[in-house]
Amino acid sequence: MDPIRNPYAPGAGQRPPELAGRDEQLDAFDVVLERVARGRPERSVVLTGLRGVGKTVLLNALRSAAVRAGWGTGKLEARPDQSLRRPLSSAVHQAVRELGPAGGAGDHALGVVRSFAQRESPDGAGRGRSAPKLRDRWNPGISVPAVQGRADSGDIEIDLVELFGDLGGMAADTGRGIAVFIDEMQDLGPDDVSALCASAHEISQTGLPLIVVGAGLPHLPAVLSASKSYSERLFRYSRIDRLDRSAADAALVRPAAEEGAEFAPDALEAMYSATGGYPYFIQAYGKAVWDRAPGSPITAADVEVAAPEAESELAVGFFGSRFERATPGEREYLRAMAEVACAGEEEVEAVPTSDVAAHLGRKPQSLSPARDALLKKGLIYSGERGLIAFTVPHFGRYLRDHT
Repeated sequence: MDPIRNPYAPGAGQRPPELAGRDEQLDAFDVVLERVARGRPERSVVLTGLRGVGKTVLLNALRSAAVRAGWGTGKLEARPDQSLRRPLSSAVHQAVRELGPAGGAGDHALGVVRSFAQRESPDGAGRGRSAPKLRDRWNPGISVPAVQGRADSGDIEIDLVELFGDLGGMAADTGRGIAVFIDEMQDLGPDDVSALCASAHEISQTGLPLIVVGAGLPHLPAVLSASKSYSERLFRYSRIDRLDRSAADAALVRPAAEEGAEFAPDALEAMYSATGGYPYFIQAYGKAVWDRAPGSPITAADVEVAAPEAESELAVGFFGSRFERATPGEREYLRAMAEVACAGEEEVEAVPTSDVAAHLGRKPQSLSPARDALLKKGLIYSGERGLIAFTVPHFGRYLRDHT
């Protein structure tokens, strides 16, 4: 098959040619946008799932839907080593520009954004403390002067409530809305999570047209709930999982049909068996099979020939890069998790931390540093007390086969 015409896209966050199996989330978000635009009460949205299930792709698709609806949008990716203030300032700055109100309310909103952005201090100065020196202030690229006394207290929760309130009011004046999209939301610091929940709560009570759309790993709801107990009612949660058989087939068949090719039924069966329905794996295998197949229709034999290439690509770019981030002690912990997960008749997703310790012949307390480091690196997560699981699908299989 002509590699230049290969339609599959196994890239991080790269939209596949066919966004299959996500119609429910897209339709639900259209309802949210329309309800908010009409002044109806609605919740912000949180997408959760393992890595490789297409959360970032779906987040971008939801943003595109907001843009088509005429909303102002901004997006940021949370990082554990960075506070929320600066990236959020850039995101909402873009949202205000997209709404485009010149002068008056628009300039006021930009002034509040500038005030919010420049209040961050390297030494953590807060309310009652000295403001950061001029040389320490970040320039967000906003020409209008900062609005003194709004979103500049230094307390992120107070400032974010004021910022969202002013932006929501400006958006209401334009008859549209603002949507802030946050990827890797579980990496926000505790203070930032608390501030985000508080501001979203305030906005929901006032009915202003501003929503937050977040995406993160499966334990994100627990992170939010630990910060504010009412977060369970504050967000509309949607678990993004692997595709069912029909959606997985569509992700392969429709792009191939656009290029005048097709898959034989046995090839689709083999592809689903190999990928487990995970969107990233579908794209990786699809690309490898297309390049290896001599012609159309693509057969199960073609899948068998191309599978080693796809597995090698995943071993290096998807699994291996994450495994390399772990220290020797952390790798030992990961291998033990993989072995414990398949100790029974069927492989399980989450394993007890006590079983991992017993497998290694160690006391659970002695393994806490390795476990905590893996949690911070995003290689494992804990959705329930005493249980841990990999954030990457099929990671246990990779560890057993390649390490």
